Amino acid sequence: MVVRAVRGMKDILPDEAARWQRLEHTFRSIVERAGYGEVRTPHLESTELFVREIGADTDVVAKEMYSFSRHDDELTVRPEGTAGAARAYVQNNLAQLEPVTRWYYLGPMFRAERPAKGRFRQFHQAGCEIYGDAGPACDAELIAMCTELVMALGVRDFVVHVNSIGSAGTRARYRDALRDYFSPLAGSLSDDSQRRLVTNPLRILDSKDPRDQEASRGAPSVSALLDEDDAAHLAKLRGYLEDLGVPYVFDPRLVRGLDYYTRTLFELKITSGELGAQDALLGGGRYDEMIQHLGNKKPVPAIGFAMGLERILAVTPLGAPRAGPDCFFAPLVESAVGRSLVLAKSLREHGVSCELDGRGQSVKAMLRRANAMKARLVAIVGQEELERGEVTVKDLDRHEQVRVPFADLFDAVRARLAVPRSSSELSRDELRVPASVP
Repeated sequence: MVVRAVRGMKDILPDEAARWQRLEHTFRSIVERAGYGEVRTPHLESTELFVREIGADTDVVAKEMYSFSRHDDELTVRPEGTAGAARAYVQNNLAQLEPVTRWYYLGPMFRAERPAKGRFRQFHQAGCEIYGDAGPACDAELIAMCTELVMALGVRDFVVHVNSIGSAGTRARYRDALRDYFSPLAGSLSDDSQRRLVTNPLRILDSKDPRDQEASRGAPSVSALLDEDDAAHLAKLRGYLEDLGVPYVFDPRLVRGLDYYTRTLFELKITSGELGAQDALLGGGRYDEMIQHLGNKKPVPAIGFAMGLERILAVTPLGAPRAGPDCFFAPLVESAVGRSLVLAKSLREHGVSCELDGRGQSVKAMLRRANAMKARLVAIVGQEELERGEVTVKDLDRHEQVRVPFADLFDAVRARLAVPRSSSELSRDELRVPASVP
């Protein structure tokens, strides 16, 4: 019986991993230009952290977390990145060290939910967090950066949705208004939303169940309940987005599934239908109360976003075919293997990627494999080459070959690959193979 990966968790093989690396490189380059530094938090956190900050009645905490007890500790494999980053910010006293902190993260998250297209039990997120800036300009800049990021990844069919859930008082009033609205309709709601009606009626608006969506059509809007400061913050945010040339729709029904959000909410939703009901590419918002809630002496405003890498990769045309080695070594006789090993090692020290096949295959088989791997050059060392102290270098792109002495191999390879020589590179004499090597 073949042992298979856990359902909802998948292997990422080298050819596919090249696309991931390109996505991650694009993400890093864009956010680092905007002043974000990388934070790496543990994959395991105290279960209490997520119960307190995400909300005990959310689906994530109630149904989806991988939690367990070990040595009297209640632990959870992280289901999202914001709570752990906020915990690290408070624990390391960053509020006392700098007025504004910008972090980004990349890594796996875990939720025990039903797998679907673009949704896995082990999934990967990239995200950013800003601590210390309460202004709407900060929100607008973050949203604009998200649109730049998605467009840099080749995604064009998306719409930016923006809303404000207000501060804590507004949110409480909105919950009461929704509870009053949905209570007479309780019998038409899904089982989950009947439970949410008691625990958190905002989550009904986020339901993908057609019954809940139909019942939500006449639900009150939070916009009418925003206080003066919340409304002013939203108005300035919308003005800054217009200044930045970011097209968006104001979506008063937009809510996020986690309890810690306040004021600004946003999502970038794909419009092509490629992800089915799970149409959000990324989302985020403000969570101005979390830092003090985690034990900081003073409140610290915060905003962030996260995007699912699997979802992005499902819709982006981003391609990155795996590049083959610069040079493939083909020792044709056993006595040439040692010399080939040393030559390959020397080239690698000069920055040339090399792969060696020491199985003793025929030259035809070696060339076939080098072609399949998309190698640029093949370094052939047979009995005749060994006796002459030479290597046959075959250029698979140009369909030509030359013989060069062992000591001149790097110069020959560099000429064909245009590998620049730097002051730190070894001299030709230092590239010579020791005479003791057969």
